[in-house]
Amino acid sequence: MVLSRVKRISWLSLIVVLLIAAWAMSTLTVPKAHAASGSLVQVKNFGTNPTGLQMWLYVPPSVKPHPPILLALHYCTGTGPAFFSGTEFANLADQYGFIVIYPSATRSGQCWDVSSHQSLTRNGGSDPVGLISMVTYVEQHNNGDAKHVYVTGASSGAMMTDVMLAEYPDRFKAGAAFMGVPYHCFATTDGSLWNSACATGQIIMTPQQWRKLVRAAFPGYKGPRPHVQLWHGTADTTLYYANFGEEIKQWTNVLGVSQTPSFTDSPQSGWTRTRYGGTGIGTPVEGISIQGAGHVLPLSGMAAYAIQFMGLNRNDRNLTRHCERTHGKIKGNSCEPQVKARKVASPK
Repeated sequence: MVLSRVKRISWLSLIVVLLIAAWAMSTLTVPKAHAASGSLVQVKNFGTNPTGLQMWLYVPPSVKPHPPILLALHYCTGTGPAFFSGTEFANLADQYGFIVIYPSATRSGQCWDVSSHQSLTRNGGSDPVGLISMVTYVEQHNNGDAKHVYVTGASSGAMMTDVMLAEYPDRFKAGAAFMGVPYHCFATTDGSLWNSACATGQIIMTPQQWRKLVRAAFPGYKGPRPHVQLWHGTADTTLYYANFGEEIKQWTNVLGVSQTPSFTDSPQSGWTRTRYGGTGIGTPVEGISIQGAGHVLPLSGMAAYAIQFMGLNRNDRNLTRHCERTHGKIKGNSCEPQVKARKVASPK
């Protein structure tokens, strides 16, 4: 009886938070992504799918012969088609020839399961299993490049981005999480999908404690780990800004680099970008803090920075190498110098 009451309260809390988040996103005026050149197609019978996810696939007309794959994960109350039409990833796929998978969560509230023991266990039987099935499907049916698979997402999708990177480091090369929380922070034991302590930034751990949770997701794994880009608004009152710092602590420790930035700049007004473990594009960990922004990311233009970090814009590898050497920024067919850049020396 008590557990049932707790579950009811938890679900009511989740619904209230979802409505607030949906209102916040709906009231923001964001430039709409240009219509993609191709069509979004639903794929059925894509493999093991324990939670009944839907798979939507965007293959651009200009797709490469052996294309990279991007898994793009929507926010709570969202869908794959909504994330397709409301973000710029498909437009960038038109430009660079990669394939985008847009899954849909189908449970009430349309959040990803980033809380249950099943979801927080590799091959445990929840949403991550269905998402990996989608990736495998594209590798096998669309000649997708298994060595160049990436993941991105917003809000609940950002949390699932962290889950996929932690549990399947052998399948993903890099990821970009917009407004997420550290891996395992949202874990619950009462059947709820909402963890208020994590959401409000009250779960604080040491970098070593956060790393232990990631390492436990795939015990014994000793291979390379995906690089991680993290985004957060300083005025986020749905998933508090404190989570941004905890994510940086977690992933810098997992990837074995210093928590002290080795490079800091401001690529746009109000943005602070910090790089850890390197100074160039695609460094092990990159954090981008957006001054005054609430729970509304990604805004127009941000997807291009995520694509650049993950390396999905690397049609011209000579240009990319030059940009990395000079700490520049790829724009069109040229490499522009960074603005307002300053190096921060690592401690001895």
